[in-house]
Amino acid sequence: MQYFVVMIDYGRRGREAVVDPEITRREVISRVASGEYRNISFIQEIVENSVEDVTEAILAEAALPEIRPKEVDLQALRLDHARDLRKHERT
Repeated sequence: MQYFVVMIDYGRRGREAVVDPEITRREVISRVASGEYRNISFIQEIVENSVEDVTEAILAEAALPEIRPKEVDLQALRLDHARDLRKHERT
């Protein structure tokens, strides 16, 4: 049997361990990425009689991809902004 334990820290209100044997690794990653699981203390994967801390791996997989700024055409943005200003001027 394999399942995940997600420990959520609520500060002064305490902690909550989310344990559901039917949740897969993909579902845990999805919930972390969507923000459903916040303030995570740790995530453990339990398989048979062994426990492994998979917090860093799951947080890395749930991270959003980075968009490179070099793909943005700044001159075109300035020209578009100037055109929008002229379009909305009062005449």
